[in-house]
Amino acid sequence: MLSEVLLVSAPGKVILHGEHAVVHGKVALAVALNLRTYLRLQSHSHGKVNLNLPNIGIKRAWDVARLQLLDTSFLEQNDVTASTPEQMQKLKEVAGLPEDCADHERLAVLAFLYLYLSICRKQRALPSLDVVVWSQLPTGAGLGSSAAYCVCLAAALLTVCEEISNPLTDGEPSGRWTAEDLELINKWAFQGERVIHGSPSGVDNSVSTWGGALRYQQGKISSLKRPPALKILLTNTKVPRSTKALVASVRNRLLKFPGIVAPLLTSIDAISVECERVLGEMAAAPTPEHYLVLEELIDMNQHHLNALGVGHTSLDQLCQVTMAHGLHSKLTGAGGGGCGITFLRPDVEGSTVEATRQELTSSGFDCWETSIGAPGVSVHSAASLDAPIRQALEGL
Repeated sequence: MLSEVLLVSAPGKVILHGEHAVVHGKVALAVALNLRTYLRLQSHSHGKVNLNLPNIGIKRAWDVARLQLLDTSFLEQNDVTASTPEQMQKLKEVAGLPEDCADHERLAVLAFLYLYLSICRKQRALPSLDVVVWSQLPTGAGLGSSAAYCVCLAAALLTVCEEISNPLTDGEPSGRWTAEDLELINKWAFQGERVIHGSPSGVDNSVSTWGGALRYQQGKISSLKRPPALKILLTNTKVPRSTKALVASVRNRLLKFPGIVAPLLTSIDAISVECERVLGEMAAAPTPEHYLVLEELIDMNQHHLNALGVGHTSLDQLCQVTMAHGLHSKLTGAGGGGCGITFLRPDVEGSTVEATRQELTSSGFDCWETSIGAPGVSVHSAASLDAPIRQALEGL
């Protein structure tokens, strides 16, 4: 059992192209977002497992001795099916959560317990641990916050139980696991996502594990050659929306106007494929022309998404504000509000970015300057983390 403090981070995700079309068998491109979730795990001998999630105000503790007495055979791995209602019922009993506990809080605790008991039950004795998870990602915004949480938990628990080795070498600021270890992390993170979402696609946890950019089509996930990190503004309109309702509305429009909507979906597919080709070229040698093509693709896709009926006045406002500054934006994810991304060419002046950000913030939106194509799950030395992140993890 590792005794030192383990510091792990994993990125969120945005859909670059292909949202909604992916539901109809088309290509989607998902990229790692460099807003990250951070986890601090410390082994103890105090006989407790403590979970602290400061973003959602959760602090829970369980007696290891009590957990040790549980019959955990109900957690036998079955890769084919999601966690069963019986397993969930057992976990709820173990968790001992109050009746009025909010849904997202309950699911975050259940996913932790599921991964802790499933991964650590092979140990002679369950480990006493303090676990703190803090995130830069807003929850419920379609940015893969739950996947980043599950990826961090899986990586840290597998490492502390010595199922995989800690890749951090002395003097290095950060380390990445081997491809084989990442496969295992991803497999367990997917199980955690199942606890939270029921039947997720596996895209979010794959992007968070591997980083960079991924292509997804009809259940098949493949990594793209790592393009250069692309700078973006990420804007959360904070307009709530139902992904389920938006997906259903596109399906209804396709049934009503098949001759119009089917070609739109084919066209969005072509945008994704063209973007994939451009990113492939940029992995070797990015040119100014490449960035201009990416901007054109963003504009075309946004118009297509509006034609599918998943736009929103808040997203129109985002596009108008950024266009006035010579920048190009599109919605990302389900649409109908939610988040949008604004592409920042390398030659865009810092003053332009700042003026745009201020204008969007004064419209009541949340706005971050960040990048996409970020590294996947990583382990860090304490010294390499910014002070605010260290303080959040140390509960200061």
